[in-house]
Amino acid sequence: MDHSRCNKAIRCTVAQCANHCDSAEYCALDSITVGTHEANPTVDQCTDCKSFQRKC
Repeated sequence: MDHSRCNKAIRCTVAQCANHCDSAEYCALDSITVGTHEANPTVDQCTDCKSFQRKC
């Protein structure tokens, strides 16, 4: 994956993600999947980026 290419439609501040753009606070993926770990999400903390991969 080309981590120098930033998808400016997906802002991201999680530098520990393997999909994080190298040069700015964006994701390098073309698209992401957002999900939840709650049965009835009511606040933003209930949502998760399901495309997250830990940077090695």
